[in-house]
Amino acid sequence: MTSRHLAITMGDPAGIGPEIIVKACVGLKDRIAKGDLRILIIGSGAALDGAKAALGAGIAIPEVRAEDRDWPNLCFLQADIEGDPIKPGVLSADGGRFAYKAIEHGVRLTQAGRTAAIVTAPLNKEALNKAGYHFPGHTEMLAHLTGVRGSVMLLAHGNMRVSHVSTHVALEDVPKRLTPERLRMVIDLTNEALLRLGIAKPKIAVAALNPHAGEGGLFGRQDIDVSAPTIAKAVADGLDVVGPVPGDTIFVKLRAGQYDAAVAMYHDQGHIPVKLLGFQVDPATGRWQELSGVNITLGLPIIRTSVDHGTAFDIAGKGIANEHSLIEAIDYAERLAGGASPVSK
Repeated sequence: MTSRHLAITMGDPAGIGPEIIVKACVGLKDRIAKGDLRILIIGSGAALDGAKAALGAGIAIPEVRAEDRDWPNLCFLQADIEGDPIKPGVLSADGGRFAYKAIEHGVRLTQAGRTAAIVTAPLNKEALNKAGYHFPGHTEMLAHLTGVRGSVMLLAHGNMRVSHVSTHVALEDVPKRLTPERLRMVIDLTNEALLRLGIAKPKIAVAALNPHAGEGGLFGRQDIDVSAPTIAKAVADGLDVVGPVPGDTIFVKLRAGQYDAAVAMYHDQGHIPVKLLGFQVDPATGRWQELSGVNITLGLPIIRTSVDHGTAFDIAGKGIANEHSLIEAIDYAERLAGGASPVSK
């Protein structure tokens, strides 16, 4: 637990961000009332009020200013001036503008020590670019705002913790991104995150880039020439790292608890197993019943966690969005900011 507020950024106000934030605050109201959890919501006041009204949520969320000395346990900061009404499910430049400005405020407040961490609701990349902010997503935007050249995406769902060597790049460019320096950075940051989450002796597995880890060079030499020596050096330095482990078995072993985290080579290799387990579907309707999982950005000078889903424009404003992933992201932010004491597995 941290005594400082967590900054929860609304993301695109046209998405499900306002709704899941209100639902999460209602679900966590007892902890908030006791002061065990303090939350500063940053975004569009109009969208927040609209979500509260639509959900019939009788929860007070007073507006504050960044410069105010004392904030109540639950409060709201206006990210930018309101323009034309932002309608749920409708892509707009204003939605992208609010998403960026909320993050900008969150970064500055966390860098200044006013907030302990940032928890982000989803944004829409097209709306973000339409507003003039040309970033592939939150991770790259946060790296830019904090002046960091390299960061790492870690997805978490239960004991499925997966960090990534590369994310938003074409598959043809993935082998170029696998360098000894990048892989070692991912391993080190993953190990550090596991320690902060309370795992005393983390064990990390590195996924192979090629089928069967290259099959002795028949299917590529990256696993042999790059990954294996880098893993050996990490082991020599005292880390518990294994691999390269073929991609078709590593996540089964991770789920079985043989490792504390896995390092994936590229976006889909790491995202598919986590989302397959985190997204629960009602077989009768085909709708998501549960959206579970957290996105954590490693390598920043601030703590950032996020939901592991998008803006869901198709259901925005309908009152059916699930807040569980956001509550998980809040929990992870608290644990990372509080510096959990290492415990045995």
